[in-house]
Amino acid sequence: MARFTSLDLEPRQIHQIGLDEIASIEDEYRQLGESVLGTTDLADIYQRLRSDPALRFETSEQIQQQAERATARANEATPDWFGRTPVAECIVQPIPEPGAKDAPLAYYLPPAADGSRPGIFFINLTDPTSRTRYESEALAFHEGVPGHHLQLALAQELEGVPAFRRNGLVTVYVEGWGLYCERLGDEMGLYSGDLERFGILSFDSWRAGRLVVDTGLHALGWSRRQAIDYFLENSPQARNNIENEVDRYIGYTGQALAYKLGQREIFRLRDEAKDTMGDRFDIKGFHDTVLGSGPVPLNVLGDIVVEWATS
Repeated sequence: MARFTSLDLEPRQIHQIGLDEIASIEDEYRQLGESVLGTTDLADIYQRLRSDPALRFETSEQIQQQAERATARANEATPDWFGRTPVAECIVQPIPEPGAKDAPLAYYLPPAADGSRPGIFFINLTDPTSRTRYESEALAFHEGVPGHHLQLALAQELEGVPAFRRNGLVTVYVEGWGLYCERLGDEMGLYSGDLERFGILSFDSWRAGRLVVDTGLHALGWSRRQAIDYFLENSPQARNNIENEVDRYIGYTGQALAYKLGQREIFRLRDEAKDTMGDRFDIKGFHDTVLGSGPVPLNVLGDIVVEWATS
């Protein structure tokens, strides 16, 4: 587990963090459920998000357009939140055939190191009626701008940093930043409405649930059925997605812990820097510091932020 988290945490600690995180977002679900769905009942909210056709796209063009609009808003707002932005742009493209049918919802491809190709936010346009409207914008902010694009494109442009550090994959840093940016997007005013803000909660409960389920399976004696039932009771993810995810955790121990623990640590470091710096704290400076050394383990990132905050 330490391989994927770079944190000194025991499985039971991680399990409890997941339980606490799931509980902490229940009130947010209820608030949005009342305003968007007319209910505060969690089971009803999860079921509506899981199965209501009205919350799905109708056409591939709608998916593409929403991704492009979200990316455009993020690009416009980025200079207010980041002191340094990449030279390479981020473009939105459909996941190409063949293979799109079996591909994930979206993914990001970093720019070519020689500058010959921009960063690409690939979006899956197949079977649009199965794609949720409410997760589309959170996905764009995670995979594209200000998520993986700023992180990975800026890393490529660092000077005086070895290539293995510019292009390295430290999962807890890379995916922690992507998940951090889903909530950062809300702070930046990027979400177009309350329905779309459900995506923050959907992805947050999915990543928090991973802490519970992965440790349950590998440290606490949980069965596959227990893991599936936990997700069904505590997230709006569809059953087929949940079953696929649980099978992934069974075969890839610990990797799923990286996302939520990385996000939490970035927020913790931000709060700590605010406490240390007071009125001197600058969000642009914080983000530039987090992104300024390429992918690093979280203990190293902590040292970097502390040095910035106390200088």
